[in-house]
Amino acid sequence: MNLERRHVLKLGTALAVAVTAGFMKPQEAWAAQEEWNEKAFDATDVDSVIEALGGSSAEESDKISLQAPDIAENGAVVPVAITSELDNTTEISILVPDNPNTLTAQFTIPEGTKADVATRIKMGETSDVYALVKADGDYYMTHKEVKVTLGGCGG
Repeated sequence: MNLERRHVLKLGTALAVAVTAGFMKPQEAWAAQEEWNEKAFDATDVDSVIEALGGSSAEESDKISLQAPDIAENGAVVPVAITSELDNTTEISILVPDNPNTLTAQFTIPEGTKADVATRIKMGETSDVYALVKADGDYYMTHKEVKVTLGGCGG
């Protein structure tokens, strides 16, 4: 049993109830869980995101698997899955340089957990999608172009 995971789930549930009941604003609930890295989410290119996250560069790695469609018919719901076979993976981030916010999603991977995430992202236009992985304090990445036929970021 992972007590840290259980603690996070309990805290998340309590904060969701507080927001729903009107006792707390969503921004306050987010701040209660962890520190918001505004600089990373405001960055407009891959190198700036890596720098804002505390890295200096990212090395290409074949130990990262990025699954995304070659063509996304609707940019509002683009499925993305990332698996890292790198030892001691602690973070997985999804970057889309042509989106209004390059850093699209960020996941913290608890110790002893398989580094495997899947989600759906929004893409406003055709762009490369980057999987950025932090392992042993260093950054690694892989990327793939996804063609969008119908925009999803307000377009």
